[in-house]
Amino acid sequence: MLDFTEDNNRFLYRAVAVFIDAERVLLHQFEGDEFWALPGGRVEHGESALDTVVREMKEELSIDIVDAQPVWAADNFFHYLDRNCHEMGVYFKVRASSDSYIYSERQFEGIENETPLTFRWFEIDELDSIRLLPNFLTKSLANLPEGMRYVCHRDDV
Repeated sequence: MLDFTEDNNRFLYRAVAVFIDAERVLLHQFEGDEFWALPGGRVEHGESALDTVVREMKEELSIDIVDAQPVWAADNFFHYLDRNCHEMGVYFKVRASSDSYIYSERQFEGIENETPLTFRWFEIDELDSIRLLPNFLTKSLANLPEGMRYVCHRDDV
């Protein structure tokens, strides 16, 4: 994985899935975390960000991605688990097949490296009421850009 730690600093390269369906967005939460995030995972050496999103959704949700369009390339800076983190994220608006179980369930479970994940659909207009990271997404998910945009963002976790 493209994930490096030096002293108290960590860099990671992450590919992210943005599922939007009928004015709602799919988020996930790791067991023990107090915030929600978009699903995704770390890019492997020699793997494209798009291939990572497809692989991660297959691993975490057992679904196939049928369409993916890039929306953001984001430098995210945050503090997490006593480390200063710099995450380079590539965000893709994605779709699974229309008959996929994920669209009919409000909440369901997944797994990431043996850590339980909770997936839940949230109405886009209710994102202000939850802790979503990176927090630029709270407003940006309501207005996805046409084409890819660059974002530089700083959060505290």
